Amino acid sequence: MPYIIYQSGPLFGEADRQFHKALSARLRDAGHEVIWPGDLFDVRQLREIGPYASNLIFKGCCNAMAGCTCVVALLDGAQVDDGTSWELGYAYAKGIPIYGLRTDLRIAGDAQDNYVNSMIQGCLTEHARNVDDLVRMLA
Repeated sequence: MPYIIYQSGPLFGEADRQFHKALSARLRDAGHEVIWPGDLFDVRQLREIGPYASNLIFKGCCNAMAGCTCVVALLDGAQVDDGTSWELGYAYAKGIPIYGLRTDLRIAGDAQDNYVNSMIQGCLTEHARNVDDLVRMLA
């Protein structure tokens, strides 16, 4: 069954954006609809809006998550991105399934068998260590 996926994760650096674009394309090729914040907002437009950009981003992301059937979250890094963490909490509170993707080899959890913080790991429906496994998991 195809999902309507809200794709969460940091998108501030060029490498992050390129990874998310490739992941979105891969998920779409697998038959899913993907909503990614990088596609929702034009950076130049956000700069022109100035101080109101933050509110536009917040409301746009909340509305996008409200219409999804699951969240896919990139969990790489020494610590999960703060915006991603908020989005996971929101999705969890709404009962939206959350699929984590952690390709990072480092251990970043607060308990022996954790790969991320317990509060993040605890809200995940499932997690994958690479994109191929994520795509299979969502099939």
